Order: sequence, then structure tokens, then C-alpha cells
Amino acid sequence: MYQEVSERNVTAAGQEGLVAEHYDKVRAIFEVLNGKREADLLLKNLNILDVHSESVYQGSILVYDQRIIALNPNETEIKVRQVFDGQGLYAIPGLIDAHVHFDAQLAHPAAFAEAIVPCGTTTIFSECLDFVSAAGPEAIPATEQLFKNHERLPYRVYAFAPGKKTSVEVTDALLKMEPVIGLGELAHLTYSVGNDDDFRKSALGRAKGGFMNTHWGVTTLSEMMLNYMPAIGAFANHDVWKEDDIEKSVRYGLQTQIKFGVGSPEVIKIMLRAIVKRRWPAENFQLCADNISVDRLLTKGHMDWIVSLCAEMGIDPIKAIKMATLYTARAFRMDNKIGSLTPGRFADIVLTDSLSKINPRFVFKDGELVAQDRKMLKQSDLDYSGMAKKPVPGLVDLTPQQLDLTPLEISADGKQAKVYLFDVYGRGHEKFFQEVWVPYQDGKVVPEINGVRYNRITVVQRYAKDKRHVVNGLFKGVFVDRGAVATFWPAPKAYFVAVGQDSADMCYSLKQVDAYAGGCVVTENQRVKAVLPLEIYGVMANMNLTDLITATRSIDAALEELGNRNEGEPVVNKLLTLFISLDRFGFMA
Repeated sequence: MYQEVSERNVTAAGQEGLVAEHYDKVRAIFEVLNGKREADLLLKNLNILDVHSESVYQGSILVYDQRIIALNPNETEIKVRQVFDGQGLYAIPGLIDAHVHFDAQLAHPAAFAEAIVPCGTTTIFSECLDFVSAAGPEAIPATEQLFKNHERLPYRVYAFAPGKKTSVEVTDALLKMEPVIGLGELAHLTYSVGNDDDFRKSALGRAKGGFMNTHWGVTTLSEMMLNYMPAIGAFANHDVWKEDDIEKSVRYGLQTQIKFGVGSPEVIKIMLRAIVKRRWPAENFQLCADNISVDRLLTKGHMDWIVSLCAEMGIDPIKAIKMATLYTARAFRMDNKIGSLTPGRFADIVLTDSLSKINPRFVFKDGELVAQDRKMLKQSDLDYSGMAKKPVPGLVDLTPQQLDLTPLEISADGKQAKVYLFDVYGRGHEKFFQEVWVPYQDGKVVPEINGVRYNRITVVQRYAKDKRHVVNGLFKGVFVDRGAVATFWPAPKAYFVAVGQDSADMCYSLKQVDAYAGGCVVTENQRVKAVLPLEIYGVMANMNLTDLITATRSIDAALEELGNRNEGEPVVNKLLTLFISLDRFGFMA
């Protein structure tokens, strides 16, 4: 069922030219190793991690044409263009993120590089479903533009065509693109009821070569339906949240991806404790971010941080490194290209002063030094400004009265009202929303539960043909004493979220965001205090990393002035993740 993702998958018509190309390559390598041709790079004075034998040895690495071609070459017999002194540092394979939504981190691919590559990440396996969904009728040409010249990025990207949030036709078109290697996430709540679009997308994914990277739905599906995804060929699962989930995922034969970028910071520790406690073999697991802000990448780290946390939690450091290198490469049938420091593999190499606490001193991709001491040395020259879109406002007729909080139900004594309570930390689970009783006085809802005051939230449809769809409730996760914050996210449907205390303040904030293709705005007294525009199809900022970080932090700073106390991810990232659950639980028309 599976095919190796390699140059071998070509038509007969292309064989002749390909053979000639490979003839030149193999002859060139022979000549380099025999001193008749110059190698590109010799890294010497290294402590090299052999992930296959789980040992460390002193040695050197010879690089030619982006690949490792020799270990410990005889330096008296070779010619080399550049020599790099590894200073006795440990050399480990470039780190791999097994599953990330790199289109949902607000950064375009070049800005994203500035965040992940200095952390030692040289390869990502990426979903692109939010971007594709946001692009709507332009999905196919927009995705072609997104991945155009991807090989010029300072990291390796392999992508998945959307298994949800878009049409079968778009999924089919993307499966024919580079660097797409398979089918991404299917929607839990449709494939479990026999949705024909899911059957068709699954068939396309199988025909592409069998790589189907999916939510398994362990938190929502019946025991019987948990058989479905592995039965049709899904090979990987990142939908685990606790010990029982991991046990099922491993037992059902799925490559289980342990994620650290969403939910409570304790979730990742719960999962790692379970792996140590149950002594599950590390080869069952890969490590991934799923969703994570670039701000958090800069403050905590990326795969370097999670590998180090694994070691801290009791997993053998070398096995932890293998979970972010060799085991991931094997899962994707790419261990002949990446995942180890052995001849024939791409020269993606990280030099660190520790194996238990990864500290990427030098990062090489394709044998080129691209980052040093957590700073980029090679900036991508790719320009995405041509993908910025002009806004199409839709809230001209919105009134504050549409945002007023009205009861779902009033108690028999008329003293309490039932309303929705949404929780930013309940993302993805039923605790995301509840129906709660609150005081009801003088015909108005009092936004208070057990003496604790909450902000209000409003979920607003951007474009309405007839009556605009609006959902109002209380919100746990952001609290301002005054003013409001509003966000817009176009995937899978064009909706806004605003949080505040007053309908007029929230309405004003919403209309300010409506002037952008997407983004986040903080307002007070009919004045904009901070703004983050997402001009690239409403999901990515047309900024470099420094400007993006400045903008996201300005949102937090403005909200702090209004009384919010934020912890963890930036507020804008927290609010934008709401749209996933709002759609999942039916709060979008």
C-alpha cells in the first residue's frame, strides 16, 4: 500500500534523463572519496551520536552535494573546500517535527524559519488546511504560491493535503503538488457517520501512496469506530491526551505523535509520565508541536525543548533524540534521507553541548550553516507580499444590540438565567462549552458565576445573506476591566470572536477588525490600542519574525493595561484556537 517517497516514482519517459543525472552523482562521489574532486565540507572534532547503535564516538563528517558521503574520512587523501571545527560538541541529526500546522502559527514560511531553525529543527511534516480553507476559491493557485520555491527555505518541508475544511476537488489537486506527500486530518465527526466526501478523500490519499496523517478521534469516537482509521490505512495519530489514549493508539498499530503545542502545559507531562511508567518502547512515538506560537518557540524552544523535557521526565536522552529524528524518519519511510548521521543522508546536522538538554550551538541544513547560537545566519529571500489580500468588510450593519447577552432559559423564580460559558483552555473537548446558571436581575444577565465575574464573548458571522448568525455567552480565559479585543479567522468559515464587558465596546472592536483581511485588534473608548493584521488570506502576517513578535506582544501589553493577566501562549493565539472548537461543536452556521 505504501510507496517510498523518492526519485524512483517517475514515469518511464523521465527515466533516461534521471539515469544520466544519477550517473553523474555516483561518479562524483567516487571521485571525491578518492581525492580527485573537492568535497564541500568537512566537520571535524565531533562527538557523533550514532542513533542506530545508541552510542557516541569521536569523529568527522564529510559532506558533498548536500549529503553526508563519509564518516571519519582519511584527511590525507581527500580535498575539501571548507573545514569546520566542531569544538568537541555532540553532533546529532537535524530535529524533525512530525506534525505541525505551520500555516496556523500566523507566520509565513520564511518568518517561521526564523523561529524553528535556530532551535535545531531542519524538517517539518506539515498540515496546510487552514490556509487552504481560508483561500476559498483561490485555494489551488494560492497553495501553489505558498509552496513555490519551498526548497529554498532553510528547513525541509513535507506537506499534507487537507482531509477536512475543503472540497474533494481541492484535496485532489493538492495531492498532485510538491511537496505534498499524503492526506492530512480527516474530521472526527464526519468520518464516523460515513460521509461520502471522507471516503473519496481517503481513496485519494491511499492512491497517492498511503500516507494518511490523522486525528484518530479517541476522545470522541466509539470503541468500534476507533478501528476505522487504522483499518483504512491511517498510519499516524496525534490525538492522544492521557495514558489510556496512548495505550489504544499503540495497540492499534498507529505511529503515535506526542504533541506539546496545545492545551494545558501539563498535558505533555502527563503523556511523558505515562510512557515512562508503562515502559512503552520509544520507537512507537514521534514528537510534534501540532499548534504552537512563534513567541513560545522563541521563549521555550521547539523540538529541542521537547527532547530535553523527555529526558527530564525520565526517557533515556538518546531515545528522546531518536523520537525527534530516526523514529520519525522511519514512520514516513524517509530514513534513507533524514534521521541519522550516516552516508547518503542529507547533511542536516545539529551541534549541541549536551544530549540531555539540547542546546543548538550550530545548525546545518544540506551541509550549510544556517543558524548559530539561536540566531539565523541565512535569511530566506522568499517574498510572500504578493499573497496579501485586500479586506472585504461584512459588518457594516452590525449593531451593539445584536451582541447583548440573552438567556437560553430563565429559572421559574425569574432570578437566574442559563447561558453558555466558553473556556479557552477546554479546546477540543466537551468542557470547551457548558450551559451554566447565572444571576438575572432587572431583566439583565449578570456575568457572574459563584461570585466570580466573567467577560462576555460574542461569535459573529462575517457575511450574512439574511439574518446574521451570532452566538453570545460568557468567557473564561481572557478578562478585561474595560474595552474589548476582537479577532477574525476565515477557516473553515468566516467568523469573528470578540471579548469584553460592553456590547458597544465589543461592536466597535469587531468593526475595526473587519477592516482587515484577518487579525486581532484591542480597543478602548472608541480607540485602537493595538493591532495585528493577518493580510495573507487572513491567516498569516506579511511580516518578518521580529515584526510579528512585536505585534503579538503589543496585543498582550494592551490587554494587560485593560486588566488582563495572561499566562502561556499570547492572547491572540489563544483566541484564534477557539475557532477550531466553535466549528467542531456547531457554533458556526
